[in-house]
Amino acid sequence: MFDTIQTVEFQGITYDASHGSPFDRGSADSYYGRAQDPHKYPEGTYKGTRIELEPGTSAFEAYMAGYEYNQESGERKQYD
Repeated sequence: MFDTIQTVEFQGITYDASHGSPFDRGSADSYYGRAQDPHKYPEGTYKGTRIELEPGTSAFEAYMAGYEYNQESGERKQYD
């Protein structure tokens, strides 16, 4: 099985938006109304070890961009 890398361009930068990537986790946290908690799952969402991201790293910046990307979109999980 081959993993497909998904990308998203936001504010002139192309980010890896594959499941578990920092950008994906940031956008998911925003979508579900969670606070910012920079992290990633290198093996895919909720697979393997969760890694906390340190400020100043490109992974941290990708998480923050994902969060902002979703905030700007206005997409939110509707809990009925």
